[in-house]
Amino acid sequence: MTLIEATAATSTLPALKDEQAEKFVLTLSCQEQAGIVQAVTTFLFERGFNIDEHQQFDDSLREILHLRTAFSGSPNYTPAMLEEEFAAIASRFDMKFSFHGQTKQRVLVMVSKFGHCLNDLIFRWRGGSLGGELVAVVSNHETHRAMAEAAGLPFIYVPVTPDTKADAERRLLELVDEYNADLVVLARYMQVLSDDLCRALEGRAINIHHSFLPGFKGARPYHQAYDRGVKLVGATAHYVTADLDEGPIIEQEVIRVDHTYGPAQLSTVGQDAEALALSRAVRWHCQHRVLLDQTSTVVFR
Repeated sequence: MTLIEATAATSTLPALKDEQAEKFVLTLSCQEQAGIVQAVTTFLFERGFNIDEHQQFDDSLREILHLRTAFSGSPNYTPAMLEEEFAAIASRFDMKFSFHGQTKQRVLVMVSKFGHCLNDLIFRWRGGSLGGELVAVVSNHETHRAMAEAAGLPFIYVPVTPDTKADAERRLLELVDEYNADLVVLARYMQVLSDDLCRALEGRAINIHHSFLPGFKGARPYHQAYDRGVKLVGATAHYVTADLDEGPIIEQEVIRVDHTYGPAQLSTVGQDAEALALSRAVRWHCQHRVLLDQTSTVVFR
């Protein structure tokens, strides 16, 4: 059975009304081998689900298949039930897989003194286009309390000094648990996280870096760019790892500039790129469109 045949077969089942149908997403990765797509579509067909969207990427170099299938159907199922019933298929193909329901990801945002990314995330969240649910803002400065509270978000001030850094990071993990956060977003949070904290947040923390990695690391990136006479300004959204600014890249945005741009203008353009790259990365993560693949990602847009 091909994907087209399986999709056609599911479409012949009695369709549930939109308000009755439950929406799910399956993501998986495994070694390339025959029968994977047939196994997935047959599994969904036998349970009366309709395939709403299907994307896959066959990595011929690593011989790995990555797949994302969005489907809808009976509200009697939960992701946990589907994972249990799918386990035999996953074992047969040695799959790394997850089922996700339609509950929005809960997002905790961390920020320091630059507020453009936080402002953009709040705007998209309030407009319904972010893909996740903002639940709190944490900062090592009081600068953006008014912005957060005006949006109805709790603002938690957690000061950080060399002497209090360990305590501050313990407090952060407490807040992640307290707000039941699925994702932590470093929206220009200008503190280097410890290796232990990076490991605790592995795969669920996104950072925005103020340059088109791997160039212009460290302080004053736009001054570095000006000194080098760059013709493109960029920003990189990536997962947080213990290797500073080396995590798997989710999204990058570039904007063309020229010799007339001074450091202040480059900074303004760069902030636009940062906001765009970060919001896309957050949305795609919350929609389960990003699959980790060793030190890189597969993004099903």
